[in-house]
Amino acid sequence: MSVACGVECVLVVGCIRWAWKRCTYIGNNDSATWPEATCEEFEPVPRLCRTILAVYEPNLHKPKFPPPGGYRLNPDWVVKRVTYEQTSGRAPPYLIYCDHEHQEIVLAIRGLNLLSESDYKVLLDNRLGKQMFDGGYVHHGLLKSAIWVLNNESETLSKLWIDNGRSYKMIFAGHSLGSGVASLLTIIVVNHKDRLGGIPRNLVRCYAVAPARCMSLNLAVKYADVIHSVILQDDFLPRTATPLEDIFKSIFCLPCLIFLICLRDTFIPEGRKLRDPRRLYAPGRMYHIVERRFCRCGRYPPDVRTAIPVDGRFEHIVLSCNSLSDHGIIWIEKESEKAFARLKEASAETTTSPPKVQKFERLKTLEKEHKDAIERAVSLNIQHAVGVGEEESSTQKEEEPMEDITFEASQKHDEDASTSEAQGSDGRTSWHELVEKLFIRDESGKLRSKRESTGPE
Repeated sequence: MSVACGVECVLVVGCIRWAWKRCTYIGNNDSATWPEATCEEFEPVPRLCRTILAVYEPNLHKPKFPPPGGYRLNPDWVVKRVTYEQTSGRAPPYLIYCDHEHQEIVLAIRGLNLLSESDYKVLLDNRLGKQMFDGGYVHHGLLKSAIWVLNNESETLSKLWIDNGRSYKMIFAGHSLGSGVASLLTIIVVNHKDRLGGIPRNLVRCYAVAPARCMSLNLAVKYADVIHSVILQDDFLPRTATPLEDIFKSIFCLPCLIFLICLRDTFIPEGRKLRDPRRLYAPGRMYHIVERRFCRCGRYPPDVRTAIPVDGRFEHIVLSCNSLSDHGIIWIEKESEKAFARLKEASAETTTSPPKVQKFERLKTLEKEHKDAIERAVSLNIQHAVGVGEEESSTQKEEEPMEDITFEASQKHDEDASTSEAQGSDGRTSWHELVEKLFIRDESGKLRSKRESTGPE
């Protein structure tokens, strides 16, 4: 009897300790050891958040819901605006904005629309290990949307870049669902520069705001020099698997979340998660905006921390009443603006004395952090992760010009079988093979997915 009571006491103490650690885990812990970002590298974030918000406005000349201070965009510089009717549900709405003031060409993609059935279809069009691309796994539905956007806007974007002297930066920005499309679109452009007039890698950037988990860990680290993810404190989406049922589970079923997700995080070792090549992660370099502290009320002046984490990459659900509000683009824009003003004020204080971190030294530090993250991924035996030397040689091969794309579907395989065979001998997927596997061209000349073309049986 005494032995049973002792075992019961140990079990109760263990459960209480586990519950305490899980309930007191806050978003601040994810980036507690990261260094602070600089004013220069964080400057585009609030501006691009306003550009993403502009996608929701039907007329920028007469905005209905402007953020504090307005959008600060020139409506005459909006090159193109695409709605749900024009995309036919294949991609979220987006706009193309040529920012002559900052010498940038911006393609901004809006987030998930809870009233749009097509957005749900994009999220649901995936399963674990369904789509392999560029030596890793990606979200199948988001990749199809990215391919559709590039096929429809490549001529417009390349013409804008060439007409502006081939010196403007190409910026892909997106929120929530749009962040996944923008991230995968960036990977395609970086690997197939001829699609946008041969634009070099150092002029391509992606800002994924409240990012979706859309690519495997090796790809997330590999493209950390061109993809930047912006996360506000306790945002649930970077910590939740992309499939729609998991997202709804994390929003509406809190008891199920505590019992299942926390239980899974407790008993699944971190090494096992890292060794699963099919597991998807938030992409690129992380910028974590932190504004709340443990057991403290109210919001504090936001800090911005940045790193390229390999292990411990936002793996734990935060049980917070702010996990939903921190996902909203309006709150992210507001807090990023505050964070940038704070960074700018701190940098202005150093005008009479040399800055703590010189710009050139900071650039070298960013490059070193990227190389260290790649080597860290290799040392942890992350599948498909390659070292810096191997990466440079593979990049040289990728820069070879691609042949013209043909969209005729010569093979009539099942969609699942075709996607699994779409990779080459080295695990990479060529552009024309990928498009032929996922799409066909109908009689009117428009791209249609094979699932839509087959129709009901």
